[in-house]
Amino acid sequence: MAQLLVRRLDEDVKLKLQRRARLHGRSTEEEVCEILRAAVKDEEVVPVPLGSRLAARFSCLGLSEEIPELRGNPERPPDFEP
Repeated sequence: MAQLLVRRLDEDVKLKLQRRARLHGRSTEEEVCEILRAAVKDEEVVPVPLGSRLAARFSCLGLSEEIPELRGNPERPPDFEP
């Protein structure tokens, strides 16, 4: 296991970490390790673009056409005329 030394940690932060550790029934060291694990656990996951998420979400309704990419296109006001 690796070790990490944190210098110049504010006393207030240390006290809050200790309080949080007690609430979770862990040592301060275990609490800090859990916080760090949670902070980096999703870094390896590549975010899915919004258009792809929308297409997947509404595919059960028959959405099968491509959703055009809007990035780079100028904004246009909506046209409410029939």
